[in-house]
Amino acid sequence: MFILGSGSPRRLELLAQLGIVPDDVRPPDVDETPRHAELPRAYCERITASKLTAVEAAPDDIVLCADTTVALGRRILGKPADAAEARAFLESLMGRRHRVITAIAVRRGDQAWHRTSMSSVKLKRLSEKEISGYLATGDWQGKAGAYAIQGPAAAFVSWIEGSHSAIVGLPLHETANLLQAAGMEIWR
Repeated sequence: MFILGSGSPRRLELLAQLGIVPDDVRPPDVDETPRHAELPRAYCERITASKLTAVEAAPDDIVLCADTTVALGRRILGKPADAAEARAFLESLMGRRHRVITAIAVRRGDQAWHRTSMSSVKLKRLSEKEISGYLATGDWQGKAGAYAIQGPAAAFVSWIEGSHSAIVGLPLHETANLLQAAGMEIWR
């Protein structure tokens, strides 16, 4: 059985690009609060590992978990609590490069495999009208850094370096490799 340890519809869509449909979806309930002075990559990897441990599975089941965070320098920009925080995130990101970090982990029995994808993104300078219009869409809700590259905010992305699918939420190259390492056939 293949279990996706995530409630993200984007991760389901990305897995579908590989022809994979999970047998079950079990989003784990873990505390995603960053620790004091925790760096973004370490944070993302810790949360992913916590999710992997939290998903109940039989010994032969394959479990996939992931976490994506946006980092502006050493600062973690998680999911904004409200529109005011989303505005503050966008204002801090615009015109600057930032990193999108996606950590993935796969478990089968007592074995676990981990990978981290680092991509860079630059948002253009945004006008007040663009920020207000985007916030009105509600697309920022539940999105690390207050935006999703595959949604309306794609119009704000002037440059990327790295994996587009990792920025969306699941690096497909790394995911396929880890699933195959765990014994899953990808291209059946």
